[in-house]
Amino acid sequence: MTFQEALAAGKVTQQQAFEIFDGLPPMNAEDMLGTWRGAGFPSGHVTDGMLEASGWFGKRFQDAETVDPLVFLTSDGTGVFAGDPVKVTGLTRKGLRGKVGEHQAEVETDRPAARLRTVRYRGQDTATMIYDQLPICDHFRKVDDDTVLGAMDARGDSQTYFFVLRRQG
Repeated sequence: MTFQEALAAGKVTQQQAFEIFDGLPPMNAEDMLGTWRGAGFPSGHVTDGMLEASGWFGKRFQDAETVDPLVFLTSDGTGVFAGDPVKVTGLTRKGLRGKVGEHQAEVETDRPAARLRTVRYRGQDTATMIYDQLPICDHFRKVDDDTVLGAMDARGDSQTYFFVLRRQG
């Protein structure tokens, strides 16, 4: 199954997602710079659909040391802001209802919360976003110049959360 076929199908298994991911070329870290719009890549993970429902916009990579891993739409949908991953996780653990943008004052941060590095994952050296305060690494593979498939590797999670990023602007 190809990446495009998986998108058309709307859902894949974890095994199919890994086969697609493993078949894609690695992403160069410097090519990740910029703002990316995110979407889930449903693969049977327990959190499939949750980021979209929360008003997740995507990710922003200013440079290797300045990364906003969670960018959300404002409550009115006209702008975006960076959310502190620890505070956002706290909201979801409390049973977040609605959009994170409704809690912007509680979770917004002006500090970077991740770094961008090249890391060996599943046999290839590829761009990886490493969270500063959570045991999470997002690994990226190149679909095309403006699209990447991400695999979120979180300690303690028996499955991998897959997502798509599309370059903005």
